[in-house]
Amino acid sequence: MHTENTGAAVGHALDVITFGEAMLLLVADQPGPLELVQGFHKRTAGAETNVAIGLARLGLKVGWASRLGTDSMGRYLLSALSGEGVDCSHVVCDPTQKTGFQFKGQVSDGSDPPVEYHRAGSAASHMGVADIDVDWLLSARHLHATGVFAAISPTTLPAAAKTMDLMRAAGRSVSFDPNLRPTLWATPDSMREAINDLAARAHWVLPGLEEGRFLTGEDSPEGVARFYRQRGAQLVVVKLGSEGAYFDEESGSGYVAGFPVETVVDTVGAGDGFAVGVISALLDGLNVPEAVRRGSWIGARAVQVLGDSEGLPTRAELLQANF
Repeated sequence: MHTENTGAAVGHALDVITFGEAMLLLVADQPGPLELVQGFHKRTAGAETNVAIGLARLGLKVGWASRLGTDSMGRYLLSALSGEGVDCSHVVCDPTQKTGFQFKGQVSDGSDPPVEYHRAGSAASHMGVADIDVDWLLSARHLHATGVFAAISPTTLPAAAKTMDLMRAAGRSVSFDPNLRPTLWATPDSMREAINDLAARAHWVLPGLEEGRFLTGEDSPEGVARFYRQRGAQLVVVKLGSEGAYFDEESGSGYVAGFPVETVVDTVGAGDGFAVGVISALLDGLNVPEAVRRGSWIGARAVQVLGDSEGLPTRAELLQANF
């Protein structure tokens, strides 16, 4: 068993920082069309905040930068993220802006649940380069970025690129999950171009296979990984769902098997859980196959619960499972 590092590295106030939009999530309490559901449960949602929560539960020191309204939804999200131990000192609460929210249905056949977003014009969409506190950003040893924050407005895309450039220039590590949201982009081609540009700024790139096929034109996990490795990535991990993942790094490549799941409850958040596993393990000093195995295990946990972050383990649960 490896010795786990649960605190910030010497010389760094934070382990990981991420920029992104949090949304109030209203999860249906029964299957069926959203318009027929009468009851919902309140949760948090957001690709970056899912990862922030997951890493914080594992004992890492995590900072999250964003904008929220001062409405009840914004107050709920700020309280929930702070309660998870996430540093929210760089979350701006703007009384003139609104907080985004979404509805998520419930399914019983393991398929992707219906999701309805209400995020246009949200407080987070007004973020830009001016929201970057460089000293605070560089107080972390790692940045996790996704294609979601970059997509929510014309000003968040340059902000995402700038944070990645600053961290790389300072010798910090950067991970990137494409997390494609086609409805947020003007055209598929503009999405492909922007996402690949951001991926070229990262050390660790974490696409799903279907995402990778669209972004690279390659059909196989090996081809997708090779595309990003040729553009500068030190590590590419291609997620293969229940089959596990394929990795390609400087010292080798290979497949890591997935973990069997008896019943898939909700597929949303599985990729974020996978990222939590890979990032935490690499920052803990584990090797790539061990990191991918941890990612696959957390991803499998994530699909067995209704909420986006309910399946994310604590450090005690991680150690008990020998990860």
